[in-house]
Amino acid sequence: MKNFIILLLLFNFLTVFHFSSAADSVYDSFVKCFSENKIPDSQISKIVYTPNSPSFTNVLESYIRNRRFNVSTTPKPSIIVTPTAEIHVSAAVLCAKKFGVQLKIRSGGHDYEGISYVSDSTFIVLDMFNFRSINVDLEEETAWVQSGALLGELYYRIWEKSRVHGFPAGICPTVGVGGHISGAGYGNLLRKYGLTVDHVIDAKIVDSNGVVLDRKSMGEDLFWAIRGGGGGSFGVILAYKIKLVPVPPSVTIFRLENFFDRNATESVFQYQQIVDKMDDDLFIRVLLQPITRNRQRTVRATFIGLFLGDSSRLLKITDSIFPKLGLQKTDCHEMPWINSVLFWANYDNTTSPSVLLSRTPDSVNFLKRKSDYVKSPISISNLQSIFRKMIQIGKVGMVFNSYGGRMSEISESETPFPHRAGNLFKIQYSVNWNEEGEEADKNYINQIRELYSFMAPFVSKNPREAYLNYRDLDIGTTDNGKKSYSQGKVYGVKYFKGNFDRLVKIKSAVDPDNVFRNEQSIPVMPFRGRKTRK
Repeated sequence: MKNFIILLLLFNFLTVFHFSSAADSVYDSFVKCFSENKIPDSQISKIVYTPNSPSFTNVLESYIRNRRFNVSTTPKPSIIVTPTAEIHVSAAVLCAKKFGVQLKIRSGGHDYEGISYVSDSTFIVLDMFNFRSINVDLEEETAWVQSGALLGELYYRIWEKSRVHGFPAGICPTVGVGGHISGAGYGNLLRKYGLTVDHVIDAKIVDSNGVVLDRKSMGEDLFWAIRGGGGGSFGVILAYKIKLVPVPPSVTIFRLENFFDRNATESVFQYQQIVDKMDDDLFIRVLLQPITRNRQRTVRATFIGLFLGDSSRLLKITDSIFPKLGLQKTDCHEMPWINSVLFWANYDNTTSPSVLLSRTPDSVNFLKRKSDYVKSPISISNLQSIFRKMIQIGKVGMVFNSYGGRMSEISESETPFPHRAGNLFKIQYSVNWNEEGEEADKNYINQIRELYSFMAPFVSKNPREAYLNYRDLDIGTTDNGKKSYSQGKVYGVKYFKGNFDRLVKIKSAVDPDNVFRNEQSIPVMPFRGRKTRK
């Protein structure tokens, strides 16, 4: 036993020594390369971190939002680059390209599979958190927002300037703008205004040659691709120019609970009948969660709503088309749009909007997510079967997000995001846990896979569609983007349907050397003779 412990300690020492030596080698190479790209040494020392740097661990862990990828066995980057200027980003791209090192690009760290800061090969992290400026122009009703800014910061800066403007993006304030928008983005303004990318009018990126481009210089094909095709496949997003949307001075929110052992099945069933037909000003999210109530296992159905208007008009709508919801005047709360942002982010009604400037989430859990799209209502008997299955499995919940409205009016090919008309709602499968260790991970991941498998008869088919920003490596991977087009098509068609091949063509033109690659990136064309972008 004593000899085994000695051998184990020796192995750990050699592993750490090897990793440290490899990291030092990458660091030395990058410092020299940065200098060759006219980055002063005084700047390099402030933006490049190695595992030996005192701040390395803090910088790495500050934007990890899934504890599954923050354990001792998680692969760590050789270096982290935290640029403060465009020239730093260009240098990082050129140096990664020169040495063939994988470049992982991180804006907020909310990617569910950790692909912005984890890899099985030698890699560096380009963390964009210093790129966080937001410039709101009310006269033009636009804003330039850098990729490392967070959604909460964006909402706050809009609110500072106007009480009647908003932006249709996600409800979680600590999500980074770069990843959210480049993956399409959506929130509770979805039915009124469509996706986040439907309101992007310009962008600045660094391409695979280290060149800074805007919409005009990148061309419409590349501009199309980075509005929902995943920025990490095509370049480094520096900033997006967005078009603000009008919101009323006062909106109405509500939250209602029901249970499987009462009449939750009937209310969820009726929700499906009206969800894509209700007033475009209304968005309803349904949370389904297995819980213990009165010492019995059941499923709780929580209906959370945002209405762009007053409660009187809202009640006329719900009384008419959704009586099973049972919404009453006392359930409705009218407030400015910014306060509804706080409500949806689970802050209480006394919270100041300034909390949106915090870059630290309330908690970070172990988690796994998956997604689906529902095109036809699920029958009451099948809903009952689903609820019983959720109770039997254990902890996995589902979130239904309303479609219809503006989403049904935009073509599938307008942006890379194709899941438009014909969908009633999107499902997010969700499981969080706090227990550490491989057994816990395996247990909860198997639970979510089991429910996902059970749901197959009730969701989209050929392909079984998925949402890129609910990244799910279960549906296919490549070896960090190095393998075949056919492998990429497995997940690519689920995320992008008929838009996948256009994305491949654009990728092959703008990044033929596949500098920007990850486990689910857009692959390069499989045949020779493709044109390269000058």
